[in-house]
Amino acid sequence: MRVLAAVVLLCMFATSVLAQSPPALVINAAPELAASRARLDSYDLRPLSEIVRLVGLDAPGPPIQVVLAGEDSTVAREVSPWTAGFAIGQQSLIVLFPARSPAYPHDTLEDVLRHEVAHVLISRAAGGRPVPRWFHEGLAVAVERPWGFKDRSRLAAELLFGPRLTLREIDGLFSGNQSTQSRAYSLSAAVVRDLMNAHGTTAPAAILRRVADGGTFDEAVARVAVRTVRLVETEFWNRQRTWTLWIPLLTSGSMLWMGVMGLAAFAARRRRQRSAEIRQRWASEEALEAERQREDPRGP
Repeated sequence: MRVLAAVVLLCMFATSVLAQSPPALVINAAPELAASRARLDSYDLRPLSEIVRLVGLDAPGPPIQVVLAGEDSTVAREVSPWTAGFAIGQQSLIVLFPARSPAYPHDTLEDVLRHEVAHVLISRAAGGRPVPRWFHEGLAVAVERPWGFKDRSRLAAELLFGPRLTLREIDGLFSGNQSTQSRAYSLSAAVVRDLMNAHGTTAPAAILRRVADGGTFDEAVARVAVRTVRLVETEFWNRQRTWTLWIPLLTSGSMLWMGVMGLAAFAARRRRQRSAEIRQRWASEEALEAERQREDPRGP
């Protein structure tokens, strides 16, 4: 019995260690991209183990192929010029374009790599079954890095100046230009983070696990969050009322005009008060001068 218990404990320990292991990356690049390859070869993979945990995988799975493509490659001409990388989860393949400047939500080539690795791991956690684009992209952003000031500022701007969108409409933004795609990333990440704040950081992993077991995404959300996807969407927007109601009201044309009129009225009142004070001072000076004249009629 002791031997059996020791074996069970050893297996549990091995599984725990394996669950915390990052995925292996196999990087391929043309000779002219040797510098970028060396840069990624030296990248510390250990933080990727946290993504493995957050998406609910017990093990990272087989190595992920990473291809560094030049601007003269066929694949570079087949995607939009602002695309810095993409992943094909079912093939465990990532393609990066080192010559392109990363756009939001990325700042560096390493950011792009981390994001695309997250996509592959999310696909694995879902058993290769489909999940909505907003959830895939939002979760990739949410698990790849902490929610920073840049993310909060961008979300505030999107909520302030953009319309209220359904999750289906957010999905559609990913097919648009660079600006609409950035908006889609920001809103998708915000919805997923809101879901995690409301139902726990393990909620996305539980949803992906149910999808992998054969359920639809909507069914998985209903079981994990105990509410429909539509209600998740509604609750997200309701929690944004500080931005979507009060700030637009305070910055609306009417409120700005009222503010200008209020400042003008205040300034006019101050001018009247100052004029009255000046006139009173002049009257006092004139009265004093008249008193001197009465006391000395000969004048100065």
